[in-house]
Amino acid sequence: MVLGRAAVLCGALLAVLAPAAHAAVAGAEWAGGTYPLPDGEHVSVYVSTRYAEPDVVAQRWVSFFAGLPHGSELSLMKAYVAPLDEVVEMCAGADVLGCYGDDQLVTVGDSVPGLLSAASVAAHEYGHHIAAHRDNAPWRAFAWGAKRWATRMNVCRRAAAGTAFPGDESANYSFNPGEAFAETYRVLVDAGETATGYDWPVVDPSFRPDADALAALRADVLSPWAGPTTTTLRGRFKRARRVWTTTISTPLDGDVAVRIDVPDDVSLLSADGAVVARSTWTSAGGKAVAYRICGDRSLRIRVSRSRPAAGFTLRLSTP
Repeated sequence: MVLGRAAVLCGALLAVLAPAAHAAVAGAEWAGGTYPLPDGEHVSVYVSTRYAEPDVVAQRWVSFFAGLPHGSELSLMKAYVAPLDEVVEMCAGADVLGCYGDDQLVTVGDSVPGLLSAASVAAHEYGHHIAAHRDNAPWRAFAWGAKRWATRMNVCRRAAAGTAFPGDESANYSFNPGEAFAETYRVLVDAGETATGYDWPVVDPSFRPDADALAALRADVLSPWAGPTTTTLRGRFKRARRVWTTTISTPLDGDVAVRIDVPDDVSLLSADGAVVARSTWTSAGGKAVAYRICGDRSLRIRVSRSRPAAGFTLRLSTP
């Protein structure tokens, strides 16, 4: 659910926060503020003054957000809780239940009969907030989902095959992995990691999470991917052999790169032995090869000898 363009959810709309919506949020009257938490973090909750006891309502939502699985991104969020008609105006769409953008989360404060509960809507929107503060290079986590979940759900291969549409908030909303990530987070909140007893009304059933997908998302929340890992491999050609090979594990989708500081050739091969990338010269006089992992869970590195010396060093970067 993002502010701006919207997509149907069980007869309601979930939207992405558009620039014009920020003015509507700023122009409303709010109670609440920023509340410190025991762990040193804080949560910012603002409640419509149309509620009879907005400070009491705010405290209830503070407890809700503080109790969600989260990381340091919690302190960056500003949550706005309002009746449905105000949410519709702020999110710029008829019957919108919630929206998110630029660290601002808007959600209904009361459940709407026949639709997701107010807590479920808020959890979905917080899933967007998590994605907005996760790294899934070379892709944008807000549109693709965070690293481990996106890998588990084969988002890269699905996007290439045209069965997933990252960032599409209109015609292909139900196949948008960014929305599927937010919904999976909502399920994690509602059902834990059991992957049983939950509804899945928002996005296509092909994104419906199993226990492994929920565990991957939970890891993305609590132990965010910190970027590529760089390692050094040292190899040696045996006797008169001209080729050296090794297999590396690639558990996450993303970019892999190998650099060698001597003129030996380096190739990357798929698990079945097909060459997927070959090295080229670098400005420093060595060779380098790069490849985008998209569902490959292992690769083979092959070094072909082009000089008398037997030893060499590889610098390897993996997701």
